[in-house]
Amino acid sequence: MMPALDKTKIKYILYDLDGTLTDSARGIVNSFKYCLNELGITGWDDEALLKFVGPPLRESFGVYLGMDENGVDNAIKIYRTYYADKGIFENSIYDGIPEALERLREAGYIQAVATSKPEVYAKKILEKFGLAGYFEDICGIPLGDESMTKAQVIAQSMERIGVTDKSAVVMVGDRDYDIKGAHLNGIPCIGVTYGYGSREELESAGADEIVAEPGDIMGNL
Repeated sequence: MMPALDKTKIKYILYDLDGTLTDSARGIVNSFKYCLNELGITGWDDEALLKFVGPPLRESFGVYLGMDENGVDNAIKIYRTYYADKGIFENSIYDGIPEALERLREAGYIQAVATSKPEVYAKKILEKFGLAGYFEDICGIPLGDESMTKAQVIAQSMERIGVTDKSAVVMVGDRDYDIKGAHLNGIPCIGVTYGYGSREELESAGADEIVAEPGDIMGNL
C-alpha cells in the first residue's frame, strides 16, 4: 500500500524536468515540427504538438501518430538530429525554481531529478542553467533506449540516492505520467499546474497534492 503524503516525514524530493523545472516546450515542439516535416506528416500545429511535451518519445510517436516500432525508431532519430543541436537549449527555467530549490536545500531536503529525457541531455540542460548543483543525482534514460518507463526511472533514481523508506520520498511533476509512475513505486506525487498538464489531468491521475507555484512545492517551511 502506498504511504500517504506526510510532509513531516519527507526527506527526499524527486523532480520531473520538462514542465516542472524548465519550460522546454519551444525546443520540443520545434523538434517535433522538424521531424514531422522530414516525414511528410501534416496537420499538426504548435498548439496540438504541446501534448507531446512530457510523455516519453516512444509513446508520443506510437500513440499520437500511430507509428509501428520501426517507424517510432526512425522518427526518434530524426527528432534528435534537431533536438541535440538546437532544441535542447530552446528552453528556460520557470520563475521561482532556483529560489525554491535553494530554500529546500537549506531546509535539509535531498533533491534529485527523475526524467524520461535521456540522462546526458538532462545533465547538459541543468548544468547550462546552473541548477545541477542542487541535485544529489540526475537520473534519466540511456540515450537511444526509449523502452524505460517513468516508473522505472523513478525506481532507479530512488535506488541511486539510497531511499530505503518510501514514506520519506515524494515525486513532483506536471503530467499524469509522473503521478502514475510515482504511485507504481509506492510513493506520493505532488502535481504542479504551472507546467504542461491541466489540473483536471493531475486530479484524474490521482495527484496527492496540487500546487500552482514552485514556492508551494513543500508548503511553508
